[in-house]
Amino acid sequence: MTAPTVSGDAEIVRRSVTEPECFAALFDRHYPAIHGYAARRLGPVIADDVAAETFLIAFDRRDRYDASRADARPWLYGIASNLIARQHRAEARQYRALARAGTRDVEPGHADRVAGRLDAQAARGPLAKALRRLPRGDRDVLLLVAWADLGVQEAADALGIPAGTARSRLHRARKKIRAALGAKFELREDDIR
Repeated sequence: MTAPTVSGDAEIVRRSVTEPECFAALFDRHYPAIHGYAARRLGPVIADDVAAETFLIAFDRRDRYDASRADARPWLYGIASNLIARQHRAEARQYRALARAGTRDVEPGHADRVAGRLDAQAARGPLAKALRRLPRGDRDVLLLVAWADLGVQEAADALGIPAGTARSRLHRARKKIRAALGAKFELREDDIR
């Protein structure tokens, strides 16, 4: 017997309260994106744990999901962002190490994805240093928009802040990143959407 098709995230979450196996559809739909975002922020090893824990927490809290929100991505990214915040010290250490590395060869991975559209070898150190210096709230909004491909409203929902605050943080973060990189690096709007 085939399981009935469930289309919207809100419906999946609602049904999973009484039919827990339905939650697998939400996991299948969003795990790769949540894992990818966590990997960019924390590296692939920690990302496995953060992504898994994100869905465990979501499953445990599914009865409190706001069913008026059709898309569960902001909810899931909010959980992931909170878990990432717990790893903030490790993240800051990683940024410091990348900044010290400067233009020397560094293992491919985190820094290469951050500076993917920039000249990765030349901008890696300054970009990592600029990201490290951003206030955590500004950095979280910037990375949710740039890496998780969330809109400003979705990033605001994920972080539990008003959309205006998210817009201000994003504007401030973009401005600081541009200033930190200076004229030496040509930066397109798409590089730090």
